[in-house]
Amino acid sequence: MAASLNRPSAKLCPKTIDPFSNSNSTSGSPFLNAFTSGRIPCRLVHGSVRNRLAWNTSIDDLNYDPVLVLLAEGLRETAHPLPFVSRQGFTELMSNINARAKVVPLLPKLVNPIKLALSSTDDEVFEGALNALIQLSTVVGNELDKYLKTYLSILAKRMSNRKHRDAVTNALNIFEENGEKDILPVIKSKIPTYCSVHM
Repeated sequence: MAASLNRPSAKLCPKTIDPFSNSNSTSGSPFLNAFTSGRIPCRLVHGSVRNRLAWNTSIDDLNYDPVLVLLAEGLRETAHPLPFVSRQGFTELMSNINARAKVVPLLPKLVNPIKLALSSTDDEVFEGALNALIQLSTVVGNELDKYLKTYLSILAKRMSNRKHRDAVTNALNIFEENGEKDILPVIKSKIPTYCSVHM
């Protein structure tokens, strides 16, 4: 029996969780608990080519509070299928034509979950969080300016890593474009090497 656990094929299986296990629902993360208890009103649909989310109610009619906040909490997840559910769910809510009016009031609640995900040492978690922050900027525009300082120190550290430099620079360009004119000095105060998108 022990030998079967050490098969080479076992290494190929991604880390997964059982979303229906009772043990997970009592000791899991806030996002896992919300997903398993049905507070995230969607389900994962496995396709032959790719997975997708099926929402129990139209996103147009969905109350973003607390669903969007819980999805932001899920950006830190690493056990399949939670990263897909949180990132894809966040993207789909942010892509809705009516998203801005629903998202702006939630900005104070979204700041910390995204900050924690950006601070992760897991590259995929960081990349997912950076993508979420870019989406947030695109939807709310200069409303993000007052919260941007929260993220700049983290992004400054990532700028020193060649692996993430281009992605962080691209994100900063987007924040500058979507922000007010005075956001550039704020960015440069934390990241002096940043070059304005207009230069």
